[in-house]
Amino acid sequence: MTEKLSARKLRERRREQILRAYEKNRRRNLLAKPGIHEFVIVLDRLKAGYNVPKIFRSAEAFGAHEVQLIDIGPFDPSPAKGAFRQVPARFFADFSQSHKNLQERGYHLYALSPDSDRTLDQEALPDKSAFVFGHEETGLSFTPEEYPDIRLLRIPQFGRVESLNVSIAASIVMYEYTRQRQP
Repeated sequence: MTEKLSARKLRERRREQILRAYEKNRRRNLLAKPGIHEFVIVLDRLKAGYNVPKIFRSAEAFGAHEVQLIDIGPFDPSPAKGAFRQVPARFFADFSQSHKNLQERGYHLYALSPDSDRTLDQEALPDKSAFVFGHEETGLSFTPEEYPDIRLLRIPQFGRVESLNVSIAASIVMYEYTRQRQP
């Protein structure tokens, strides 16, 4: 019984530490400057755990303009290796708010779908591209028919797995965007 209590206290203490670190980093994020590229990453209801900070880390490495978080709670910023403080974050309650924000700013929106007939490398990505990534298990919080302006793309895959981890897929998309801008 004492061991269970002790383990529970350790988990609670760790959660409190993560929450404090998250709040501290979120306040510092207010000073973050956009990266050298104009692309935006949109995280649509992802689990707040491991993938969100990893995507921030890649977004910083590839020079993202910002990351938009839709209905995502606090997460442990330590896997981001400081990137949560570096890449501007915008928080939205639902996708329609993010969509409106991006449309008003002239962004072209893309989402990944394994059923798309168009691959990422076939698309000439405009400077103002926004890439929407859905929940690891349930996908996007909307249907593509609700937002016909969102272009569906797929990452070419040659193995038997059906999909990639969302942080890996986001990194591939960011790489392709920056690759298209190389001299």
